[in-house]
Amino acid sequence: MIETTSPSTPFIAKPAPIDVALQQEVELFYYWEAKLLNDRRFPEWFALLADDIRYCMPIRTTRVLRESHHEYTGPNDYAHFDEDAVYMRQRLRKITSDVSWSENPASRTRHIISNVMIVDGEHPGEYQVSNVFVVYRNRLERQVDIFAGERQDLLRRTDDDRGFEIARRTILLDQSTVLSNNLSFFF
Repeated sequence: MIETTSPSTPFIAKPAPIDVALQQEVELFYYWEAKLLNDRRFPEWFALLADDIRYCMPIRTTRVLRESHHEYTGPNDYAHFDEDAVYMRQRLRKITSDVSWSENPASRTRHIISNVMIVDGEHPGEYQVSNVFVVYRNRLERQVDIFAGERQDLLRRTDDDRGFEIARRTILLDQSTVLSNNLSFFF
């Protein structure tokens, strides 16, 4: 498990080198996930999530250096969202229907994933993965949002063609003030 001093500093020590084939496999999984999200293939993307998913985006606040460990809200505090599979299913149903005013017409997104670092998880076939993202979002004619940050995931190897499933995702935005009209899309 990745030990954390705070969500903004996920690694106490440099991750150990891992097998190049595993690195490539995990990166390809993330590229495929980004493609599914960008192409609005949400049911296929949802199939990449574990039944016990926890999908969370804590709120970031600006702190002085001595209080940097309080920069993000904790697990039981307020968050932009903190969802399980049931809630994610409801969001999926809403986003793929005509009744979601926040996504009708649908946003156009581009997910860029980089800096993928992998550490073995607590159990065989589990991996703690940190990756950096930029999400560009265009909605309607003039609404443009750009989000940058880090995703801290727990991936589990699967026996099917997915390769992995996302069991936990924590999204750490770089910006502390979200100027977007909504966060109705997926990171």
